[in-house]
Amino acid sequence: MSAHSSRGLTILALAGRVLGEGIMNDNTLVSRTSDGSTGSNSSAGADASALAKAQTAQAKVHNALFGYYILMILAAILVALATYQFLLYSVRYVRLLTCLNNDKQMYFRLPNLGFARVKEHLLYAPLFRQRHNEEMHLFYGLKFGVLPTRFQSLLLSGIIAMNVVFCAYGLEWSTAGTVEMLNHLRNRTGTLSVVNMIPLVILAGRNNPLIGLLNISYDSFNLTHRWFGRIVTAEAVVHTVAWAVKQVKTNGWKGVDKQLSTNSMITVGLIGTCALMVIILQASSAIRHAFYETFLHLHIILIILAIATIWVHLDGLVQQIYIKTVVVAWAAERFTRLAIVMYRNFGKGGTQAIIEALPGDAMRVTVKMARPWTFRPGQFMFITMPTIGMWTSHPFSVAWSNEEERLESEKGIAMNRQEIFAMRKTTMSLIIRRRDGFTDSLYKKAENSPEGCIVVNALAEGPYGGRRTLHSYGTVMMFAGGVGITHQVPYVRDLITGFANGTVAARRVTLIWIIQAPEHLEWIRPWMTSILALDKRRDVLRIQLFVTRPRSTKEIHSPSATVQMFPGRPNVDTLIGLECENQVGAMGVSVCGTGGLSDDVRMAVRKRQSMRNIDFVEESFSW
Repeated sequence: MSAHSSRGLTILALAGRVLGEGIMNDNTLVSRTSDGSTGSNSSAGADASALAKAQTAQAKVHNALFGYYILMILAAILVALATYQFLLYSVRYVRLLTCLNNDKQMYFRLPNLGFARVKEHLLYAPLFRQRHNEEMHLFYGLKFGVLPTRFQSLLLSGIIAMNVVFCAYGLEWSTAGTVEMLNHLRNRTGTLSVVNMIPLVILAGRNNPLIGLLNISYDSFNLTHRWFGRIVTAEAVVHTVAWAVKQVKTNGWKGVDKQLSTNSMITVGLIGTCALMVIILQASSAIRHAFYETFLHLHIILIILAIATIWVHLDGLVQQIYIKTVVVAWAAERFTRLAIVMYRNFGKGGTQAIIEALPGDAMRVTVKMARPWTFRPGQFMFITMPTIGMWTSHPFSVAWSNEEERLESEKGIAMNRQEIFAMRKTTMSLIIRRRDGFTDSLYKKAENSPEGCIVVNALAEGPYGGRRTLHSYGTVMMFAGGVGITHQVPYVRDLITGFANGTVAARRVTLIWIIQAPEHLEWIRPWMTSILALDKRRDVLRIQLFVTRPRSTKEIHSPSATVQMFPGRPNVDTLIGLECENQVGAMGVSVCGTGGLSDDVRMAVRKRQSMRNIDFVEESFSW
């Protein structure tokens, strides 16, 4: 035995006794003669046995340590992101206080060149040249998904590389294919697969606490969730294949068949792996978008099946603590959602939704909330309408919020603030574009009703989002494509109200809305009328409407100098360039619309990072 192996055995013996593994005992130690020479063939056999046990113990130690390392590294990444977000929040807060009474804001126009390069080449950069949010299409219009940003790609590549290294490190690759090596590979990949299920489940939750802590969108967490799902499945497949190859080597295919038919641990483990593989296939972008309701129901069933079978598979093993953590995280998130739904919708007459059919295959949905919440721009909710879509819930941006007060009751007039607050009825308004499935059924019901609208019982789950404000920017540009206007309208109202009250830094607010036909203006007409009537609106707000498919040039007319209408598509780069010439303070550019529009705005903002202090804000929600 080499000196290296002897040292390794000594260290592992110590580690084994500390960890309670009992790596070696007196019978496995190398026996030596009185003159220090090694014993005979039996001693050589003892050496080989001791080395094999030491390697097995070392593999166990590595499996446990690498599982902890993955969780600690992920925790370190979260701490780094939280620190970064805290610094950004501090800078924006100080900027807001500094600019409240400063109409010039000259200091904040110019960028920090170092940070500007980071934003241009990493944070805002697509993976390659320009395409990020515009979906790639296969034949027959099937959607292939979107490309991650450069920063997202680096982060995901690092997580994948970390798992590859931890799966491979410490294995005896010089003896690849041996029973011992296959056992170690099987145990390693199985352990890491179930460890990675913890972030997989946490990142999937709507009530993920990291969303608020890190100020990162649910969409970004959903992207990371999908990649963790692929990592978990890949490691589970390697785990299963390593077991199968080892069985074939030792007992042939009959041994595999015998184990599957007699050993319930092996059977449920194989079922769990198959469930994970099916999840990956049915969660592909093409299937997810084409058959969303089917995907959602099957996805939940397969997740429950996978978790249940893995739980049974790990019965009596130390790795079961990981799957218990997964179950607790999943159950806690589901319980939180149920509690939110019950609190928001039960009592006080429940929650109702008024659906009104609009031109352009759209609907205005007014949700009368059972219990009010304080609305903030950027929030969205999940809506369930049992009579239309059964138990399925769908996310929609909240475009407007009103609070109605009914001051009369059966007892007479409310006399104090508590009674008045108890009688308030908050309405949340949405614009929903007709697509397939749920929205198609909803639109047909509203369109075919005699009044052009229907009233149904609903369940509203929320609020979600709404943590980003634009208060610290002296110049704000908001791009909206089609129904994306629902995200921007609340910000417009918030900024104009703040300007009139002196609570925001904004001195220039520009809204650019791209629509296909003038009748789409009807979607937000009542809310836009309210915005145009706000105090000091003309001092700060300019609206530019671009109609891409006008039937006639007569339809294109500008009501005033601050509300203008143009035919065709906007030149995004030119519009942002013109605004930069008149920029006041820091500039925030927000976009909510098609993937192509988002990518165009992103490119125009990146080009000007070295010239102006410009931040890019993208709102998207993809499944």
